Amino acid sequence: MARTQSRHTVSHQAEPKWLKWAIAITASLGAILEVIDTSIVNVALTEMQSSLGATITEIGWVVTGYALANVILIPLTAWLGDYFGRKTYFIFSLIGFTISSILCGFAINLPMLIVSRILQGLCGGGLLAKAQAILFETFPPSQQGLAQAIFGVGVIAGPAIGPTLGGFLTDNLGWRWIFFINLPFGILAVVMALTFLPGDDINHKPISKKVDWLGIGLLAIALGCLQAFLEEGEKEDWFESGFITTLAIVSVVGLALFIWRELATDSPAVNLRVLRHRSLAAGSVYSAVLGMGLYGALFAVPIFAQSVLHYTATQTGMLLFPGALASAVTMLMLGRITSKIDPRFIIAGGGILTSLVMFQLAGINPDTGSDDLFYPLLWRGVGTVMMFLPLSLATIGPLPKKDISAGSGFYNLTRQLGGSIGIAVLTTLLAQRQAFHRKILVEHVTPYDYATNQRLSMLENALQGRGEDAATAHQQALQILNQTVDTQAQILSFEDIFWIVGVAFLVTLPLLLLLGKRKPTADLPAAH
Repeated sequence: MARTQSRHTVSHQAEPKWLKWAIAITASLGAILEVIDTSIVNVALTEMQSSLGATITEIGWVVTGYALANVILIPLTAWLGDYFGRKTYFIFSLIGFTISSILCGFAINLPMLIVSRILQGLCGGGLLAKAQAILFETFPPSQQGLAQAIFGVGVIAGPAIGPTLGGFLTDNLGWRWIFFINLPFGILAVVMALTFLPGDDINHKPISKKVDWLGIGLLAIALGCLQAFLEEGEKEDWFESGFITTLAIVSVVGLALFIWRELATDSPAVNLRVLRHRSLAAGSVYSAVLGMGLYGALFAVPIFAQSVLHYTATQTGMLLFPGALASAVTMLMLGRITSKIDPRFIIAGGGILTSLVMFQLAGINPDTGSDDLFYPLLWRGVGTVMMFLPLSLATIGPLPKKDISAGSGFYNLTRQLGGSIGIAVLTTLLAQRQAFHRKILVEHVTPYDYATNQRLSMLENALQGRGEDAATAHQQALQILNQTVDTQAQILSFEDIFWIVGVAFLVTLPLLLLLGKRKPTADLPAAH
């Protein structure tokens, strides 16, 4: 045994220094493909709907199906990697993701597209958490910051790059190319994984060959129903719908049974016992908040740009692109120093900066344009990175190597669910606050209000000056006034949303105290 360990040490020392960075790029490329495909289809849904003859509700399942499959697989990645071997499972996920992308592009009808997207989500779920785990297991503590920065560039920039790339491909080549573009990058990632990732230990045996089918089934039911509840709730008016109510009940009962099952069995599909580590438990809660802010606030900006500023999909993507670029640059810069600074200070700084940006965005008005949004979105990208990168290191870094894979899966799951919860909550709040503000505004728009009559008279005179008769001019003036009220109510609702997100980041800052201060750690050989 001593000889075996000695041979392994010699082999490790003989490895060229560039190899671990090749591993980092390989793992990160797989994660980037998965993250971009989460949002790339959003700008193409209208064209898909027209091409496949689907309704708005039906085409929405192209997004929902991917999200459902993704969120179910993420917590299972640790067990699947242990069962099949880390390299084998990662390459299988890459190949499956690439093939299912091609199937999406060749879909001849909506059912084929939805099934292909579900397959894509199942394979993609194995890329994100497993990629992060590979980096934590490969790099020594002193290099974790930069390694995680390379990984984080895709995770942070992906939600902004997706709509930009999707809008360009859809406008110029058609919606099918948002899937075909995965082929060359998927092949490249597979070749790199085969070349650079260390082989699975042929003597390695998983903790247990027994498959926890009951746990997997309960997980699929619980998280599947929860994700569907979050994705479809607002469309169905939440608990006014029997379908949504059923999803809520099944998800709660399913989660309770799943937790009981995983804590009771000796060979769980998801190792919930890793939550005994305080850093992982606290970091995962804050990760959910980060997901709400990252995906929820990022989701609100495109809606504002398209519904109020009347931007096209490509224009909206370009509006978000500078912020994504700022995220990437900040991520790489921060990666060099984050290992030397208490991560809690950096995360707190990022939370405060993001809150200030949200409060600034809350000052939007009908005259707000792209120039007014440029710097707030740029600083939002910087602030998000200041939270994302140190949080990953403070949450997963202290874990023993045997728990890193399970911890990474749970941590990424909370961020993904946080994003879904954030989008669901903010979508509902937008609709409710818009209705509230419209009701208040309409109370002042009456035939007895002097300002209203003045505005109406000016509009009628302007329309009559263009050749409209008095009756038509009056009717059109009323429509313009009604549209003005709607726009103002919508803007006020966006102001409320940005305030809520800003306050959420501030009130959750005390959670950082639970992360604990990172202890200086000597570099250890990278784990293969």
